[in-house]
Amino acid sequence: MAESNYALQAHLHAKPEKADEVAEFLESALPKAEAEEDTTTWFALRLDETTFGIFDTFADEDGRQAHLDGEIAEELLSRADELFAEPPQIDEIEVLAAKHSE
Repeated sequence: MAESNYALQAHLHAKPEKADEVAEFLESALPKAEAEEDTTTWFALRLDETTFGIFDTFADEDGRQAHLDGEIAEELLSRADELFAEPPQIDEIEVLAAKHSE
């Protein structure tokens, strides 16, 4: 199994009237994430009615950067003004420990 020490965590605060559209966008992004060779894990999360998140991991910095330069991030950022009450917050983080099952 590939290591996953490099990660991204995004916090997304949807406009109340756009919350369902954000959920649909995130659900529809899964096949794109699955197609990214260097993305080892990808999670889309709903934290409450209008707060969403994305957590994903990568084996190295190149994989993380490829994801940031990829289709999901491009579409997310291009629709930010339409969908979100505030700009998405995307943090580069380091995974200190992880459990992976096959």
